[in-house]
Amino acid sequence: MSEKLKVILDCDVGHDDAIALMLGASHPKIDLLGITAVAGNQVLKKTLANTLHIVQHLDLNIPVYAGMDRPMVREQMVAGEIHGESGLDGPVFDPLTIKEESEHAVSYLIRTLMQSEEKITLVPVGPLTNIGMALRLAPEIIHKIDRIVLMGGSWGLGNYTAAAEFNILADPEAAHVVFTSGVPIVMMGLDLTHQALADMNVIERMEGIGNKAGKLFGDIMRFTFETQRMFGLEAGPVHDVTAMAYVIDESIFETKPAYVEICLDHGSCYGRTVCDFHGISGKEPNALVGTSLDLKRFWDLVETALHDLN
Repeated sequence: MSEKLKVILDCDVGHDDAIALMLGASHPKIDLLGITAVAGNQVLKKTLANTLHIVQHLDLNIPVYAGMDRPMVREQMVAGEIHGESGLDGPVFDPLTIKEESEHAVSYLIRTLMQSEEKITLVPVGPLTNIGMALRLAPEIIHKIDRIVLMGGSWGLGNYTAAAEFNILADPEAAHVVFTSGVPIVMMGLDLTHQALADMNVIERMEGIGNKAGKLFGDIMRFTFETQRMFGLEAGPVHDVTAMAYVIDESIFETKPAYVEICLDHGSCYGRTVCDFHGISGKEPNALVGTSLDLKRFWDLVETALHDLN
């Protein structure tokens, strides 16, 4: 196998974030350098604890860094109605015995990128606050980022407002910084991620692996199976997993280039990702936007990765 891809996962660990973490930690193509936590699905204290619980539960040797506890500009919002009071309701973990690193996540991102001889792929699957802050503090890191493969946005409807998807709406100003940075971006939005549904057949398939990771997948997705019904979905989508899966094997996905603009007007469209696929704006595309995936190959990839964990 060719040399591993250096990756940093930036997340607000709720249910699908946890599975993305498992995928990145286990796949032989990925060298997961570190995990940076951000507020999003729940407040930072909870998303950080959830991240540490996953790392401890699966005996992973990956450093975890606490990042931004609030958005750049807007008031804070969380998604407790989807992810529960803890941000990861469903699984039960032993008390934490490990801690996060002392360095702030934004400092870690800047230092690691600047010191790396190779370019690094960033995989943010929560609000983009940590990444946006790093880009503002040290714009020179742009040239050390291979690409940013993110979960967020949509070209159609939102899931938190009619116009906006949660991750982007939670910090639209940070998203604006990221999408105008000039770094190559791959956007896995709701139109794509709502195709990655974990129905009961998938849940039982992963539980059938018979290890800690398979059971954890089941505990996570059995909870999510119920909370997603408010969106008219028949099962729980694994939104964030699609971003990590794309890094591992982009041939599973179809994408289209688009100029993506973040709506910063504080009205009904605040946080919307306006995707110009047809060049109407006259601006060059700044992102590849996920449109579809091969679902069989996607779940085969996830199953293989979970087999390699505890």
